[in-house]
Amino acid sequence: MTRRLIPPLLVIAALTGCVAPIGPVEVTRFHLPDVTPLGKGSILVVAAPGSDAASLEFRSYAAAVARQLVLLGYVDSQNGSAGTQVAEVRITRETLQPQRSSSPVSVGVGGSTGSYGSGLGVGIGIDLSGPPPAQTRTDLAVTIRDRAGGQSLWEGRASFTVRADSPLAGTQLGAAKLAEALFKGFPGTSGETIQVK
Repeated sequence: MTRRLIPPLLVIAALTGCVAPIGPVEVTRFHLPDVTPLGKGSILVVAAPGSDAASLEFRSYAAAVARQLVLLGYVDSQNGSAGTQVAEVRITRETLQPQRSSSPVSVGVGGSTGSYGSGLGVGIGIDLSGPPPAQTRTDLAVTIRDRAGGQSLWEGRASFTVRADSPLAGTQLGAAKLAEALFKGFPGTSGETIQVK
């Protein structure tokens, strides 16, 4: 009997296919008119003030942001005293409960007339589907500052919304997608909001 081995890449592809898509990511970016300092030198990724730098969630998002910055031409600085620029990362998450747009009960009235008389009918419809599912919104915000003067050179925010029971709602599975969308076409048009699929 011959045993067939499944290539590891096929296993990974099958597992990633099980993750629900997160849909379009909304991205807004702002930057100074002079963008020449961006994408050059070394950069240190840190937690924004008030964020928990030790959390697993922050570390996942920080790693995804650092990966994108390296692809843009930066050198990732792991040493706290190094880096010509600093990227401050903030993650926020909130759960929203959408409201039903109409009443769960609907009433319809119909009538007809003909050569044999007329009739009137009333129909009642009841929506048993329950309330709309809760949604979780995740926001990734990054500010790139000049380390020497602290001036903000670039700011960006990316967000997506998924069902609250999705695996992406409570984990870091969307970190790579959010970071990739945020830095797509870097530095982007200042003040413009785009949808990245």
